[in-house]
Amino acid sequence: MKTKLFSVFYDLTESIVQGIFLAVLLVCFVVRTVNISGDSMLPTLKNNDKIIVWELNYKPKSGDIVIIKRGKYLDTPLIKRIIATENQIIDINYFTDKVIINNEELHENYIREKNLWLQGDIDLPCKIPKDHVWVMGDNRNNSTDSRFTEVGLIPIKNIIGKAVYRISPFDNIGKIN
Repeated sequence: MKTKLFSVFYDLTESIVQGIFLAVLLVCFVVRTVNISGDSMLPTLKNNDKIIVWELNYKPKSGDIVIIKRGKYLDTPLIKRIIATENQIIDINYFTDKVIINNEELHENYIREKNLWLQGDIDLPCKIPKDHVWVMGDNRNNSTDSRFTEVGLIPIKNIIGKAVYRISPFDNIGKIN
């Protein structure tokens, strides 16, 4: 009887330790959680949302929402949407409120406001250099992003990963688009 009880206890302990080990590996090398701070990604993401970020083998592409370490924000990750990738040319027409990539209007159903009055200090049009991306917040009139030299073009090596899933608040859990 004691041997059987010990065997069950041993198997249970081994399973728990393996589960913890696997969870630690996943969190260290594959995904991480990030708390959203600020309103620059409204309406897509809100202040205090908690999200899961995919890190493993992530390759940036236009439209992805990414977590970035950059400049004075090294201790606080930025969250922005990739608008243009290397070799693309971005321009912004502030009179017509249009973002233009390679001479074609970018259709954005995710932005908060159509009116784009917050202009940055980066010269446009701008050709995105190799291994860099251009990012903007979905709340364009309340976002410090690639339009401003303090953020500027983002080296791909500074991208932590892609935001893939919201885990909090509980009434808004789901995949991030």
